[in-house]
Amino acid sequence: MINKVITTFVTLLSALAIALPAVAGKHVNWKDDGTVDLIHEDGTVINITREQLGAAYGPDEKPFEGETITVLSLDSGPKGGISGPLYSARPIWEELSGAKVELALVPFADLYSKMMLDMKNGTGLYDATITGAFFYGDLVDGNYIIPVEDIGYGTPDYGQWSYDSIPPNLRKLHEWNGVGYGVMNDFDGQVFYYRTDAINNPEMAAQYKAETGDELKVPETLQELLQISAFFNGKNWDKGDDETDYGTVLHLKVGEQGHYHFQSLSASFAITPGPLDKYHGVYWFDPDDMTPLINSPGHKAALNFLKELHLTGPSAQIGWSLGEAWDVFLRGKAVFTFSWGDVGSLCQDESRSNIKGVCGSIAIPSSTVYYDHEKKVMVETDNPVTYGNTTGGTWHGVVSQFSANPEAAYAYLAFMATEPWHMWSAANGWTGVDPGAYFNYLEPNGTATMDQYDAYGWAPTDIQMYSDAYHENYTAPISLEYLRIVCTPEYWDIMDKNLSAAMSGQKSTDEALDDTAASWEEITDRCGRDRVLNMYQEAIGYNQ
Repeated sequence: MINKVITTFVTLLSALAIALPAVAGKHVNWKDDGTVDLIHEDGTVINITREQLGAAYGPDEKPFEGETITVLSLDSGPKGGISGPLYSARPIWEELSGAKVELALVPFADLYSKMMLDMKNGTGLYDATITGAFFYGDLVDGNYIIPVEDIGYGTPDYGQWSYDSIPPNLRKLHEWNGVGYGVMNDFDGQVFYYRTDAINNPEMAAQYKAETGDELKVPETLQELLQISAFFNGKNWDKGDDETDYGTVLHLKVGEQGHYHFQSLSASFAITPGPLDKYHGVYWFDPDDMTPLINSPGHKAALNFLKELHLTGPSAQIGWSLGEAWDVFLRGKAVFTFSWGDVGSLCQDESRSNIKGVCGSIAIPSSTVYYDHEKKVMVETDNPVTYGNTTGGTWHGVVSQFSANPEAAYAYLAFMATEPWHMWSAANGWTGVDPGAYFNYLEPNGTATMDQYDAYGWAPTDIQMYSDAYHENYTAPISLEYLRIVCTPEYWDIMDKNLSAAMSGQKSTDEALDDTAASWEEITDRCGRDRVLNMYQEAIGYNQ
């Protein structure tokens, strides 16, 4: 820990910053009003207070002079999701700290093996990893990562951020049994996006009324969504070209993000609403004995629904990754998609999007039928509740127990968790960093203002709906439980392959999910049923 005398001295300087002369570097400008300009390579400026930045930094204070840290992360390039902000922050933080940052970037398929090999061998090649929350079971079980309170969290020294700024459903993805390990960064969850101009088009509304007898409106249930999506599919409702357009576009490629669509959509079919117990609020396993629930009637109804929904979009989407699906929606060729927060912010990027100002968002609609695990029957309801989700990686930094410079690694991660930096990241779709902290939401749900988002080029109607949708998603009374136990990558890999086989017609719904359940039993036995059960109960907060 930085010497407390130095820290106190720097804190006093910060408090008296208004009396200090400005000091400018290439990437850091210490201003005489007590704030600091952080200057990106492209000239973008983020203004931050000295208190937010951390007391250890100063014009003449470089707390990690001569140290080098290596950060392992996904490789999406300098302007790609998750890795892009690491590139952006590196020269600025290097100037602030005196340290050097090396980025070890690998494809998603290699991240887990690289991370775990280093930690199991104790070699310390990587000081920190930008990890998915689904790896926590293995990381915590092996005691491979350091609690943040041991390396600077809660002190004034480094970038100021707080777990209290995160809704509980997201906060717990950074903790285990109340101990914080992760430094907040990306917040993943899926919401539903739609073309407001298509839904509000009088000509299309008249056609829809004539064909279905119903009023055209933003869908309130998944069943309404399917009907509306089927109506729009195959019509040239977007006048940007002479080609026919689609209803719903999805990213379903096996080995990438396809299984996440199923997770988010199936929650309202497969989860029995009610406070968490053996039958209610559970999705993955029976919390008493780890019997898989993945082949329940609710999960099967959801997969059948997803197969129908994907027919209202291009047939090629079975093999599409994120970018391919997103670009179809952004070009104005589909009326619906459901995905992560990146889509809402990418809608504002006019170099990629044709739909700025008509990009609506709501929490994912729920099904009017769900499975009651206690009564063993499918239930119909006229008023389905909203099911939230934290589907995805929620990619954020953790520090290795084998790091030679753990405090420096934490400080680099904390720098990117400060409110001004995070607002910049979350407002720009190319970063892959999605909103979730209370300061990302517009007032009154949070503390962000329309002026802040206007400065980043957001259309007012788009950001209002986007902010409301994510706030509703992350604060919903029922949420899809997050799988983050040991062997999670194995469970998901076999599920992903079987879902893909079902979507392509190689397997029936029953075969795909029954095969998944059988494989999960084998994985659980191999990984240790008692061990996995204990972690599952801890992860979801289940008490027998």
